[in-house]
This record gives sequence, structure tokens and C-alpha cells, in this order.
Amino acid sequence: MKKILCCVFSLQLLATHAQKTLQEKLGYSKDSKLLILHADDLGMSHSENSATIYGMEHGSINSASIMVPTPWFPEIAAYARAHPMADLGLHLTLTSEWNYLKWGPVASKSEVPGLVNNNGFLFSSVDSVHRSATTEEVEKELRAQIEKARQFGVDFTHLDSHMGTIFAKPEFLKVLIKLGREYKIPVLLSKAVFLAVFDVNLDTLTTDKDVLLDMIYMATSQDYKGGMENYYTHVLKTLQPGVSMLIFHAGYDDSEMKAATIDHVDFGAAWRQADFNFFTSENCKRLLKENNIHLVTWREIRDKVLR
Repeated sequence: MKKILCCVFSLQLLATHAQKTLQEKLGYSKDSKLLILHADDLGMSHSENSATIYGMEHGSINSASIMVPTPWFPEIAAYARAHPMADLGLHLTLTSEWNYLKWGPVASKSEVPGLVNNNGFLFSSVDSVHRSATTEEVEKELRAQIEKARQFGVDFTHLDSHMGTIFAKPEFLKVLIKLGREYKIPVLLSKAVFLAVFDVNLDTLTTDKDVLLDMIYMATSQDYKGGMENYYTHVLKTLQPGVSMLIFHAGYDDSEMKAATIDHVDFGAAWRQADFNFFTSENCKRLLKENNIHLVTWREIRDKVLR
């Protein structure tokens, strides 16, 4: 009888834990508003690295992710080694979208021929990747990027997808989720957002052991036209309880970034400067405080929930 009661009690504890919200698992009340302020595209350029690092050290940016195939990856990897507690994930990359700033795969091109164009670079568009690449090639390249990051000493805290390339195709997303489980790190996932944006039902791909955010926010072209400060202010003022993530791109509107993003208004140099300006501003800090928003990191989620 004693053994039976112990088993019942253990099952009750497990059930109680399973019913906890992500914010409760992180040590907050279920009505808390938790937010990750996340900068994408580290490694793309020195400008991107410098602006994001400044924002993490002096502003409100508390998380970012690294593109391994890009030319300035060694610089940000060195920063990651020197700052082992920085919340840096991997922005797994299957596209090379800019006109003149180009990169190829980390894996041998002969092993992933469906990922490269006639010039040996990754494709510019998501659609081209979906048409040409096999699931096996995608897994080989993603593993190569992860292992290169490990080789360079990056203690990466999460996985996400550049341009949503992996998110938008269920076969590729299955690979990403599998890799997250294998490496015991969280993957950027949200049921509501993935269904609305990518038409992907995560119910069939995830279990209760996977980490799911409540909301993911990122500005659109229309939001940029209306002013980035207006958009981000609205997000912070209307943020609901749960664990959410706000994605942006911090960079300087300098000659390097202008050349890299030439002929691209969306996510171009001026857009990235506007992102940098807001997330290093006193106004951002004030809005977080006034709206009782607590900043959390993927490192906390990884170490408290998955390990």
C-alpha cells in the first residue's frame, strides 16, 4: 500500500509539473509577462555584430542568434567565447538573399547540391530552397552549421531559422525539432504564430516536452513605413501574459551595411539602424518597466526547462 501511495503521489507531482505554464517553469507567476528581445543575423557583417553587441551591453537587447555560414561569423564566435553567459543561439541559414554579400553552405557543396545555385552560393529565395533541396541535404547542412559553432566554442542556447526557411516546410521543420531534442536545446516554436504565418500545425510535430512560446513578434514592411518606434511601443504596451519573443535586426546605417543591403528597403541599413535606436533607447527601458515586462533569455529556458 505504501508503494502504491508513493507512486500515486509521484504521478500527481508529474501531472502538476506538466500543467505548469512556461513562465511558471521559469519561476514566475502564470500571469507574468515575459519577453525575449532578440536580434537576428549576427555574423552577417561587422556592422551587425558591433551594433548588436553594443545593444546587449548597453541597451535592452538580451538575446541574439548567429549565422554560421556568413563572413563575419569568426568575429561573433570570438565574442561568444569571451562572453560565455551571453544568450546567443544559431540562426540556421539556408539562404543567401543579398545582391552582392553572398555565402555558401558549411557542408561540402558536393554533399548538398540541392542547396546551391549555379554560382555555388545558397539560393536567394526560400521558394528555391523548398523546390531544390532534399530533407537529407537540409539535415546535413544544419548539422554542419551546428558542429562548426561547437568547434568555434559557441555555447549556443537555441535554434531558429533565417528567413523562416526551415519553419515553412514541415519536412524541414521535423529535422530542426529533432536536432533541438538531440542537442537538448530549445527551438523557436509557437503554435499560434506557426499556424497563422507558415500554415504549419505544431500539434502533429511537437510533444509536451518541447518548448513553445506564446507569441512571436516581428515588424513588417507596413510597420516600418509607420515608424519602428510606433510599432515596438505598441507591442510592449499590449503584450499579454506568457512568454513572448520580439525579433528585430540591429545594425548601423553605415557604408558597409548600405552596400550589403543595396536595393533592399526591407530589412535594409536604415531599418536596422531604426531597430538599434529603439532597443538602445531610454524609452524602451521605460516602457518595459511601466508595463511590468520581465526580460528572460533562451539560456534560462534551456537550463531551467530542458536540462
